[in-house]
Amino acid sequence: MAPRPKTQPPGTDPASATARPRGRPPKAGTVTTGWVGLDFSRERALYANGLAPVAGADEVGRGPLAGPVVAAAVVLDPARVPQGLDDSKRLTRVKREALYLEICATAEIAISLAPPARIDRDNIRQATLWALASAVRGLPCRPAFLLVDGNDPPRVECAVEAIVGGDGLIASIAAASIVAKVVRDRLMAGVGAAFPAYGFERHMGYGTREHGAALKAHGPCLHHRRSFAPVREQQLGLFPATEFPVTEDLEVAD
Repeated sequence: MAPRPKTQPPGTDPASATARPRGRPPKAGTVTTGWVGLDFSRERALYANGLAPVAGADEVGRGPLAGPVVAAAVVLDPARVPQGLDDSKRLTRVKREALYLEICATAEIAISLAPPARIDRDNIRQATLWALASAVRGLPCRPAFLLVDGNDPPRVECAVEAIVGGDGLIASIAAASIVAKVVRDRLMAGVGAAFPAYGFERHMGYGTREHGAALKAHGPCLHHRRSFAPVREQQLGLFPATEFPVTEDLEVAD
């Protein structure tokens, strides 16, 4: 079989495409510890090896006690990669929102939500993998290669590489993390408006002291994950308000 010809993505500067060592594309299902620096070089290497288009995927919301897991898949335009991409947790809310608008204007994106009912039915891992795979399937174009954050890649109909810490290393994954974070924060703000007693718009469903006190006072609402031990045990009255398990997560912060 003749080797697949190398292709250059539209708008790519040939000099920039060869500025970093490319190496061979990883085999499907590979898990790596990252790529040096946060830029578009990993995607350019895949494009140069004939793999196009390249998508990045990430999720937000595995740890909270309430609300959905939100997954996003993004195919960046090689000629219009937004400047300032980074792990969404490292960005201020204002910067995330600005980048979100730019990503939506220049890239192909898809979003999928795994609601609390699915999380309770399937478990958090399976619900997360389902959301990631659904987001990839929802893209307007079918990717030839998927870069995904973490070490547990979803089953998709293309080659996939899971990269530990990828949201801080790979531009396409960082873009997906920003989209997922902004979408979930906006959703939780809406849930907070509908259920003002819980303060969801402030803690986004994470296990803060404020959230624990509200659960103690009011019990779970329909947006809580009842399979999560703190919610289940709080529902049974096993935790006094002062002993509610508190989780710390950077995703709560601005």
